[in-house]
Amino acid sequence: MLDVVKVFVPTAIAFFVGILMTPALTHFLYKHKMWKKKSGKVAMDGSATPIFNSLHKDREVGTPKMGGIIIWGSVLLTVIIIWLLSEFFPNSITGKLNFLHRNTTWLPLFTLIAGSLIGLIDDFYEVMGTGDHIAGGLSLKKRLFIVFLISLVGAWWFYTKLGVSIVSVPFDGSVDIGIWFIPIFSLVMLAVYSSGVIDGIDGLAGGVFAVIFSAYGVISFYQQQIDISAFCFVIVGGLLAFLWFNIPPARFYMSETGSMGLTLTLAVVAFLTDAHVEGKGLAVLPVVAFPLTITVLSNVIQVTSKKFRHGKKVFLIAPIHHHFEAIGWPAYKVTMRYWVISIIFALIGVIIALSGNLI
Repeated sequence: MLDVVKVFVPTAIAFFVGILMTPALTHFLYKHKMWKKKSGKVAMDGSATPIFNSLHKDREVGTPKMGGIIIWGSVLLTVIIIWLLSEFFPNSITGKLNFLHRNTTWLPLFTLIAGSLIGLIDDFYEVMGTGDHIAGGLSLKKRLFIVFLISLVGAWWFYTKLGVSIVSVPFDGSVDIGIWFIPIFSLVMLAVYSSGVIDGIDGLAGGVFAVIFSAYGVISFYQQQIDISAFCFVIVGGLLAFLWFNIPPARFYMSETGSMGLTLTLAVVAFLTDAHVEGKGLAVLPVVAFPLTITVLSNVIQVTSKKFRHGKKVFLIAPIHHHFEAIGWPAYKVTMRYWVISIIFALIGVIIALSGNLI
């Protein structure tokens, strides 16, 4: 019972902190016109995106970016509030609620804040109309390099501080990969980060990430990793506060300051719930995060097709959620169907993870 309280009290705190933060943030974002000054984007290969630009020409201008501040800001404030209570009012209750510990939540919290702050810088450059590419902001190469550096910090922490070198393998238990854990960790984090482009339709990314982190909250709770479970659900609390204002019509967009921190943290959580605690957090990641998986795959398929089939495309637009928009699905229908798919695959992933013998 105390473990349940430890998980859901911080979740509720994060939600209400996020709700209380929003009026001040909204006022700031609208007062300073923190949105793109010109709609449109370019594809990953540098080509034009006329279909996307026609669909989103009225959405990107006039609606602020940086709404992801609500998510990581509410998480950070919740962590600080509970930690201060445990320090200045030490008792069994405040001590139990504190989920900030070196071996469990230091790394995911660092990853969330570091990724979110880098994303915030990218968003700032974008709304100011400056940066390394036509839409402003940090170039993809620079963002990938920064993510790579963060991944090395995470891999080093796992390998040297936590002594982790084994990973779960589908259908084959687990394997000790030794020093190869470091490059594998980096590759996984880069792959998960690339799925952050799922942000782009009102309510889509917030709902999908809320489901995914809820699933990992359940998995870690089952593993008796209560600190990690509490951390995951605190993120869910922040996401729900964000969604309260991001449901169509969105008051603001999550943008890079939300998606970068969330994707990098998701990779860390997957490893924290993996083979070193006799779990399958990494093996079930493509299932639990299925919407992110198909987002990455659709981009890879599109780029590969254009390169080797003389510019021919598989999808009207990639990633695939924009393809559904292009064939006539209303944005709200894409969002709701993604939420449904997210819940279904998250449940499948949780069942596989808890059964321990299906993959």
